[in-house]
Amino acid sequence: MLATPWDEGLRAGRSREGQDMAAGYLEILRTRHAARLLVGTLVGRLPNAAGAIAVVLFVRAEGGSYSLAGALTAVYGVSNAVGQPLLGRLVDLYGQPRVQLPAALVSALGVTVFALTGTGSVPLACVLMAVAGVFTPPLEGGLRALWPSVLHKEGQVHTAYAMDAVAQEVMFTVGPLLVTLCVSLWSAQAALIVVNVIGVLGALSVVVSGPSRAWRSAPREAHWLGALRSAGLVALLGAFLFVGVALGSITVAGVSYADDHGGDVTYGWLMAALGLGALVGGTVYGARRWSGVPERRLRVLVALLAVCYLPLMLVPGAVAMTALVALAGVFLAPCLACAFIIVDRQAPRGTVTEAFSWLVTTFTVGASVGMGLAGPVVEWGGVVWGFAVPGVAGGVALLVLLATGGVLAATGGGAVVEGGSENDRNVAAEPRFSSGHQA
Repeated sequence: MLATPWDEGLRAGRSREGQDMAAGYLEILRTRHAARLLVGTLVGRLPNAAGAIAVVLFVRAEGGSYSLAGALTAVYGVSNAVGQPLLGRLVDLYGQPRVQLPAALVSALGVTVFALTGTGSVPLACVLMAVAGVFTPPLEGGLRALWPSVLHKEGQVHTAYAMDAVAQEVMFTVGPLLVTLCVSLWSAQAALIVVNVIGVLGALSVVVSGPSRAWRSAPREAHWLGALRSAGLVALLGAFLFVGVALGSITVAGVSYADDHGGDVTYGWLMAALGLGALVGGTVYGARRWSGVPERRLRVLVALLAVCYLPLMLVPGAVAMTALVALAGVFLAPCLACAFIIVDRQAPRGTVTEAFSWLVTTFTVGASVGMGLAGPVVEWGGVVWGFAVPGVAGGVALLVLLATGGVLAATGGGAVVEGGSENDRNVAAEPRFSSGHQA
C-alpha cells in the first residue's frame, strides 16, 4: 500500500515531536550538576523505595509473622511521614548539608542496628524503625528546591519536575528488584544494610555538590505553621491526600484480583503496568510546554486520572486488566509534576523544602489510608468494589480542587510580584517559579 503525503507528513510530525522530547530532556541532563543531583537524590531515596519490602523479607527470615512485619513497616511509614516536614523545615533554616547527611546517617544507623539485633525484642525493633523513619532525609523536597538555581529557565524547571516524577517511578520499580537480588545472593539482613548504605552514598553525593552547599532558603517569617500558613498549599494537600488514597487502594485491590487470576506473577505485571503508565504519561507531559495556569491544568489532569480509574471495575482477564492498569497510571506522574509547580507557587517565602516535604507526607498518608480502606471494602463487596475505591477517591480529589479553586487562584495567581509585596498573601516571590528560593 502506497503512503500518502498525509501519512508521510504525520510520520514526520511524530518524528519531530520525538526528537523535541528527547532534546528537551537531554538539554536538562547536560546542564551542569543536573544529572548528578537527579541520580544522587534517586539513589539516596532507595531506602524509601525498597525499605518496606526489605523489612518484610527480613522479619520473615527471622521467623516473625506477617503481622509483625506489617506493624514494623507501618511504624517506619508513619515515622517517615512525621519526619519529612520537620526535617524540611530544618533544611530551610540551616541549609541542606547540615541536615540531610546527618539525618541519612542516623536513619541508616537505625536500620543497621535493627538488622543486627533482629526481632527478638519487639519494642526495640519498633524504636529502631521509628528512628529510621523520622530521620529519613527530605531529599525529594530538597531536589525540587534546587531546580530553580540549577535550571534558570522556567520551562526547564517545569520539565525537570516531570522528569523527577518519572524517575521516581523507575526507582520504585528498581528498588524492590534490588532487594530481592541482594536476598538471593546474600541474605535479607545484608539487603537491609546494603540498601541503606547505598542511600547514604546518594545523600552524600547530593550534599557535597556545589548547588546544595550554596543553596540558602529565602528569609522567612517566623510562624509556627510554617508552610501550612498558605491556604492554597493546604487546599492542594487536601486534594492529594485523596490521590494517595486512590493509589494505595489499587495496590490492595490488585492483590485480591491476582489471587483469582494467576497469583503473584499477575500482581507483579499489574504493578509494573501501573509504573509503566506513569512513566509514559510523565515523559510525554514533561516534553511539552504548557500554557495557562497550572492550577487549572491540575483540575483537568485529576479529572482524567479519576476517569481512567473507573474501567478497573470491569475486572476483565489478566491481559486486558494489565492494559487497564497501565491506562490508570498514565495521568499519575503528570498530576504530580503539575502539583510540584503549584507547591512552588504556593509555598510561603523561605519554606519551599518544607512545603514539598508536606506533599510527600500527605501523599504517603493517603496511600496508607487507601490500603487500609481497600481491604475491608474487598472483603465486604469483592474485588469490583475494591477497584471502585480509587475512582471514588479520584473524584473526591477533583471536588476538593473545584471547591478550593478560588483559594488556589488567589494565592497562586500568575501575576509577577515582588517578595513581600502587599499583593502576595504568603509573602512569596512569584516570578512563575520562586526566585527567592535560589541561593
